[in-house]
Amino acid sequence: MARHKNNIVRFSRGYRRPPKWNMGLARRRNRIADPRFYLRAVIGFATFGLVALPGIADGALSILRPLKAESESCRIYQVVDGDTVRMWCPDSGNVSARLTGFDTPELFSPQCSTELAAALKAKWALRRVLWQADEVRIVRDGNDRYGRALVAAYIDDAPLARRMIADGHARAYGGGARQTWCA
Repeated sequence: MARHKNNIVRFSRGYRRPPKWNMGLARRRNRIADPRFYLRAVIGFATFGLVALPGIADGALSILRPLKAESESCRIYQVVDGDTVRMWCPDSGNVSARLTGFDTPELFSPQCSTELAAALKAKWALRRVLWQADEVRIVRDGNDRYGRALVAAYIDDAPLARRMIADGHARAYGGGARQTWCA
């Protein structure tokens, strides 16, 4: 509030401001012509594509596709990257598992942009393979140095590693030093 000759005058942003000269142009811009409209649309689609869509895909995978283990029935509820998943097992709870027999590009610490793009493709390829499988069977082989369970996965009685390598999303890996994915 501002005081004006002992009277209280209401203050607002456009109060007593001279009108701007707009040279006959419309005061309100057309929504389609406004670049902010397109920026909001791009941000909305990116948010959906990067956050909501993977969450929906992983949620549907966890509900519809249980895994058959030797002694317990686990469910994959999240694909972390092309060779790492998170599972829920009744006996041990949440388990982070490394799929053995193959290596995919790193999603969280890529060395170049081509490795990042290949990692995203491998992650979605693994989701697609798990989604299309009639039967998924796992065999636990212990733990790795990061505390993840080492898991050999079989899709319809064929090794998952063979399928990922044949599709071009992974390389054969039996341990040791990894090769780079950057050209």
